[in-house]
Amino acid sequence: MIIVTGATGALNGLTVEHLLNRIPPSDIGVSVRDPKRAQHLADRGVRVRQGSYDEPAALRDSFADAEQVLLVSSSDVTADVNSQHRTAIDAAVEAGAKRILYTSAHGTGFNTPYPPLAINAAAEQYLAESGVAWTALRNGFYGHLEQLLGPWQATGTIAKPADGPFAWVDRRDAGEAAATILTSAEAFEGPVNLTPASPVTLTDFAAQASELSGRPVERIVVDDEEWVAGEIADGVPESAARFTLAMFQATRSNHFAQPDHTLSRLLGREPRSIADQLADQPVRAV
Repeated sequence: MIIVTGATGALNGLTVEHLLNRIPPSDIGVSVRDPKRAQHLADRGVRVRQGSYDEPAALRDSFADAEQVLLVSSSDVTADVNSQHRTAIDAAVEAGAKRILYTSAHGTGFNTPYPPLAINAAAEQYLAESGVAWTALRNGFYGHLEQLLGPWQATGTIAKPADGPFAWVDRRDAGEAAATILTSAEAFEGPVNLTPASPVTLTDFAAQASELSGRPVERIVVDDEEWVAGEIADGVPESAARFTLAMFQATRSNHFAQPDHTLSRLLGREPRSIADQLADQPVRAV
C-alpha cells in the first residue's frame, strides 16, 4: 500500500489523483489531519485515516500496512518543523514502510543562500540515517503565479526585487512525477531533482506575459527594502515579506540555475512551460 500525507493539500492531492489513474484505490491510503476533508477520496475507495505530525500514535496507525509513505514537508509556521519531520519519519519506519519519500526542494543544503533550505536538508539527513530506503523529491519553486508576479494583469508590470535564474515547476507536473516514482519499478535513491530543464527569470515571465496578453508587460526591479516596506503597507507581516525576499536574493547567486532533465523523463514530455501556466490565468484588461 502507498500512504500519502497532506492529501487534502494542493501538491499531494494531485499526486493521489494520478495514483488513482495508475493503481487500484484499495492500494492507496491517505493520512490527513481532518478525515472529513478527504471524504471525496474515501468515496472512491481510498483508505482514509486521521494522522498528524504532532500525534505519533495516530500517525503510526495511519501508516499501517504501508510499503511506501510519501511525506509532505510541514508548512506549520508555528511548529518545530524539524521535530515534526523526525516524528513522521520515525512513524513510517515503525510502521514497517520499505521506502519513505519526502517533498523536499531544489537546491537543498545546510549552507545555501536560502536559509529555509536547511529544514529540508535536516529532513533528508534524518532519512539517510533511518535505515530505510528513501527518496527526496526536490521540487523546483511552485505556487500561485499571483504571489510570484503580483497583479501584472491589472498593472502591466511585474514589480519585484532583483532576481536571478530559478527553477519554476507547475505543481501539476510535480504531482504527476511523484506518482510516477511511487509506481515505478525503478528505484529512485536519495535526492531527485524535479525541475524544468531550463531556469527562468521574472524578465522571462514578463516577456511571456506580454506575448500572451498582446500588450507590453514591464519588469520593474524594486529596491529590496522599498519592496519590503510596500508589502508591509499592504498588510503582509514583515517576517513573511522578508521570507519571500530571501528567495529573490538567493536566486541572484545562480544557486537554483542548474539544469536537470529528470522531470521530463518521468513525465514522458516536456514540463508545462511558464507560457502554459500564464495561459491558465484569466487575462483581465487594464
